[in-house]
Amino acid sequence: MSTRELHLDPPARPWWTLLPFLVAVTAVAGLGGLAASGSQETYRALELPPYAPPSWLFGPVWSVLYLLIGVAGWLLWRDGGWDRRLWLWVGQLVLNLAWTPLFFAADLYTVALVEIVALALAVAVLVTWAWRGSRTASWLLVPYLAWVLFATALNAGIVVLN
Repeated sequence: MSTRELHLDPPARPWWTLLPFLVAVTAVAGLGGLAASGSQETYRALELPPYAPPSWLFGPVWSVLYLLIGVAGWLLWRDGGWDRRLWLWVGQLVLNLAWTPLFFAADLYTVALVEIVALALAVAVLVTWAWRGSRTASWLLVPYLAWVLFATALNAGIVVLN
């Protein structure tokens, strides 16, 4: 047998294996939603920078982003199994989940700012690492990175104004 014949491709992974990834992001969204139960009142009570979007925009944006994050995670898993990219994907989900209670439940705006900077860095590294194996996964994460960077600027503006 030649070495060409010994090349091992990752095993085919059917579409339904996407479900655990969607469940994971749905759990993060749900837990974040519980932590943000009074978020609209908190958001309206804050002094906001002029670039702050209306509060109703966050739900639809995050719904799309969580779908993209879930599909990207699945694509990464299909490409390389449980490698460092998948562990980073899980890590950024944990960071994503941690921000909401820090900001909305605990009113720790500066701590939340430090935390979201860590999240932005984690997502930026994930986009870079994903590019090597799954460019589709990398591109699916770009809108998420853009939104997290915008949210970082918004969080910073709130820290300064409040």
